[in-house]
Amino acid sequence: MDLSKVKLVVTDMDGTLLNSNHEVSDRFFELYKDLKKKDILFIAASGRQYNSIVDKLSSIKNEIIVIAENGGFAMKNNSEILSTPMSNAAKNKILEVLETVPNVHPVLCSKTNAYLTNSSPEFVNKLKEYYTEFTILEDLKQHEGEIIKIAIYHFESSEKHIYPSVKHLEGDLKVKVSGENWVDISSPNANKGFALNIIQNQYNITPAETMVFGDFNNDLEMLALADFSFAMKNAHPNVKKAANYETLSNDENGVEHILELLVK
Repeated sequence: MDLSKVKLVVTDMDGTLLNSNHEVSDRFFELYKDLKKKDILFIAASGRQYNSIVDKLSSIKNEIIVIAENGGFAMKNNSEILSTPMSNAAKNKILEVLETVPNVHPVLCSKTNAYLTNSSPEFVNKLKEYYTEFTILEDLKQHEGEIIKIAIYHFESSEKHIYPSVKHLEGDLKVKVSGENWVDISSPNANKGFALNIIQNQYNITPAETMVFGDFNNDLEMLALADFSFAMKNAHPNVKKAANYETLSNDENGVEHILELLVK
């Protein structure tokens, strides 16, 4: 595996760069300094809110590119790279479907804020890990501001209890099982791969010069754009099948393990 041509490193956050306690290792920040010395561009790509991502990477936030909300929004140092909102009609159609699905918790996601109801204090507390900025509303249908994505949470299993009820929306919308408890629905072009492709073109970087790490289905499009695509040991079977390589788990510093090889 010849890593000498790599010019771009892209990593998912939850289940990938973050350990099970949602922490970034000190070693990563040390390795980032080496990436910077080699002029290797770094992108954090997550289903998380932009503010939540930069909170995790606050010491380098002004130097890196952030792809947030599963590719619906991307920024570099307060400059917007892309934004892919969904229509108000699509938002309301999704919310109507979700009214028939028990025990789900939808969140409307804008560029820098999230909107939810106060139906479950337990979920509101859970949300704070992924969304540092949010507003409680009486009725989500009443919100008419720009929305990038609808994130839907189930405490047991998103793949079992949410996805079967919304998969018929695929085609008109992008429907992604983005984590063990999350399904994300957005406009068709709002995915990590679409955002990454724009950035690759902006910086004239090819798939042969790109390294990507991921663990869940919302990473599949961006993994396809990298010759050096890595599935985490803890990854979903779909991701392991799609990736060209596999690394250690997120709790074993799998990303850092490969970056060590890269900086050498």
